[in-house]
Amino acid sequence: MDETEFWALIDSTREDAEGDPEEQAELLIERLTRLDPEAVMFFARHFESRYSRANQWDLWAAAWILLDGVSDDAFDAFRCWLIGQGREVFETAAHDADSLADVLEGFDEELDGDAEDLGYAADEAYEQLTGIVMPDLGLPEPPEDPSGVSLNLEDDTALAERLPKLWDRFSG
Repeated sequence: MDETEFWALIDSTREDAEGDPEEQAELLIERLTRLDPEAVMFFARHFESRYSRANQWDLWAAAWILLDGVSDDAFDAFRCWLIGQGREVFETAAHDADSLADVLEGFDEELDGDAEDLGYAADEAYEQLTGIVMPDLGLPEPPEDPSGVSLNLEDDTALAERLPKLWDRFSG
């Protein structure tokens, strides 16, 4: 499975689930179980590398603004959701978190921003296919701390300065 196939699976499941992250995760598991275990591992590697790439202070700040504050675990679920939004949204956000203000059609903090189950879809599919837990993916250990310049997420002024478009559109 290459990067194009990875994003095609993400996009088709999101579209078929009509944006519902739980339904998207279920569809993803269903479609991954149609593949061989090696392809599922390739999918998992693609997912994990993007999940690690999204561990950025600016994206945490974006999640904080969009969801009115997020814990470590909620930020993890947000990164899964961000991947689930597809290549355009993910790449745009990974390059410039403030640009999420331009690419998010609508954002409902009750429905959006949390797709933890997407992070487990490849593991679940692999186990269904093989009856065993997916082996180590052979990826480097991700850094513990987010990349980029840290900021106090509880400082509204700092958030507004760092991500002005998101702040203007989604705060308060």
